[in-house]
Amino acid sequence: MGAIVRYKRATGQDISKLESSDASGMVIFLWCCVVSASKADGVEFNMGLEEFADCCEIQTLNDFSEQMAKEAEGRKKKVKVSQSQK
Repeated sequence: MGAIVRYKRATGQDISKLESSDASGMVIFLWCCVVSASKADGVEFNMGLEEFADCCEIQTLNDFSEQMAKEAEGRKKKVKVSQSQK
């Protein structure tokens, strides 16, 4: 949840508006995820957004985008299944 809050603070935009074709938005969200995960695990992460973006490879961004799409599809299927069980 921290990543979602960080993304909103950084961009002023709700995460639901993020499109996989928005490379800069995806980099920002990935950075927010890493910052939040590091904080939750007690791992020091002192890389700013631009430094992170400079180190981020396009394949990493593509993999992240694909994983997000898979998770979104999985959530949609769960919702459909639970609605059909009502």
